Amino acid sequence: MNRVIVRRASQMAAFPLIGLATSAFSQDRPDLTGMYSDPQGLEDFFCSFWCSDAGLERLNELLDDPANDERPIMDVYAEAATFQRDEYMHPNLTEAGAATLGLDPADDPGFLYCEPWGFAREIFAPHQLSLEQHDDRVEMLYGEWTIRRTIWLDGREPAADLAPSSMGFSLGHYEGDTLVVETTHIGANLAPWDGGFFTTNVFDGRHSDSLRAVERYTRSADGQRLILDVTLEDPWALREPIAMKKVWHWAPEQEIAPYEDCERPTEFSRGVNQP
Repeated sequence: MNRVIVRRASQMAAFPLIGLATSAFSQDRPDLTGMYSDPQGLEDFFCSFWCSDAGLERLNELLDDPANDERPIMDVYAEAATFQRDEYMHPNLTEAGAATLGLDPADDPGFLYCEPWGFAREIFAPHQLSLEQHDDRVEMLYGEWTIRRTIWLDGREPAADLAPSSMGFSLGHYEGDTLVVETTHIGANLAPWDGGFFTTNVFDGRHSDSLRAVERYTRSADGQRLILDVTLEDPWALREPIAMKKVWHWAPEQEIAPYEDCERPTEFSRGVNQP
């Protein structure tokens, strides 16, 4: 079997998702500005939507086992994803969070009514992510739904009467080579959605308006990866905070076009995406 370069924690420098080498871009702040998009190779595919340390550790164990050398790599990935779901995600769901599992993605308002995604879905969205760094803020633009997001760096406080919104209020600061973002005032999003190969029947991003998030964005030493580590806390959906990861690859040639192609379906079959 072709080996995928995913390393154990003791081999941190070899794989940026688990441990990042010191960035060459750091002066007063890290250089995160630019366009990123989906990973192009198997090395980062497991974390192309989201992953967890538990899933990565299980994947490392499977890849290190000679008994799996002849298995198709996607079968190995699927086994690690199942472990991630059963041993990490499901035990952390509350009764309310667990009750959302397995609902038909055909009920997703994004599919039925072309409604943009909520926070905990959008920050893991596939495809393009553009970052622009300014003295007082960071501007993000996501390819999915062309959602714009501002992360304030000037220490401002949210207004006392600030209403929750889909992407919330984000305040950021730099810690060495990392952009740290804390987000509150996030509106509830209880709509089901299909999170793809590794997220089916797992925590699918539904959350209450009590959701809080701490994101950490770091660029790899060679500039080719943008890595997100995020902790989500929501007492409605989660018994304990959960830690998740995502990786994008540098894609300066790509552009984000206006999201104008969404059409409300006139007919569809329910249950086709169910596990």
